[in-house]
Amino acid sequence: MIITSYAIGATRSYIYIRGEFDFGAKRLEEAIKEAHAKGYLGKNILGSGFEHEMYVHRGYGAYICGEETALLESIEGYRAQPRKKPPFPALAGLYGKPTVINNVETLSCIPAIIEKGAEWFKKLGPEKSPGPKIYCVSGHVKKPGLYELPMGTTARELIYGHCGGMLHETRPLKAFIPGGVSAPMLTPQDIDTPLDFDSLAAKGSMLGSGAVIVMDNSTCMVKMAYIINRFFSHESCGKCTPCRDGTPWLTKVLRRLEHGEGRPGDVELLESLCTNIFGRTFCPLGDGAVMALRGALKHFRQEFQYHVDHKMCPVS
Repeated sequence: MIITSYAIGATRSYIYIRGEFDFGAKRLEEAIKEAHAKGYLGKNILGSGFEHEMYVHRGYGAYICGEETALLESIEGYRAQPRKKPPFPALAGLYGKPTVINNVETLSCIPAIIEKGAEWFKKLGPEKSPGPKIYCVSGHVKKPGLYELPMGTTARELIYGHCGGMLHETRPLKAFIPGGVSAPMLTPQDIDTPLDFDSLAAKGSMLGSGAVIVMDNSTCMVKMAYIINRFFSHESCGKCTPCRDGTPWLTKVLRRLEHGEGRPGDVELLESLCTNIFGRTFCPLGDGAVMALRGALKHFRQEFQYHVDHKMCPVS
């Protein structure tokens, strides 16, 4: 971040972190103190005439702060809600100043690129999206955790290689989410898909945060969709009607299905609600909720219909 700030002439930078991540926040604050002690922060850094200060800003656990302008609102002390664009942050961002916003995972690549060169970096992963990627794997695998691997590592290599395969060998893979809960799920036939931006987009999904969720055949897709949409409904900032009212409505219908109270037409109602939310929200949160549900309906529509027809889950 210091290198980036020097390159663009920024004198202040902020690391935004969820308030719950107390250990990580303390580590960052210690690192900033060390940088000050070494002369990498402050006035006249290393005799260059450049000055820079860096701050750690702890948020309050709002998912909406993944949207860049909502993050800016939070740092300024306001309720985290997305801003109307334009103006874009590069012109008028934090406190009205031109602001560059990027993921720390991206910024952390800069020292290695400077040290080892662009050609070295380009050899890690595919041509259009090179470099390392941190994949966070959870769910039904033997060794869940964080794996830093070249971009474009296949789902098969990640799940069956690094993660040791399925948690229960008698329960095969049913589906996996490649990039956090807003990414449409994929099925076992997509297991050899490279986990990079273009390859996943071609499959109708996205890399997103790189959070890979693995599900075996004991997973109820209706329950999974209900839990995910309950999360999105809770995290909606409430600024726009399609998201504020639409995500709780989705959750209400999914709760009905999950609790054996499904009604004829509920599956169609879910599809209609998805259509009326997608592309009509102020920020991408509503789209994320819809894309996840659409993925589940695309691959496992019969499970949703089974809940309507039989008032129970076919998995149980």
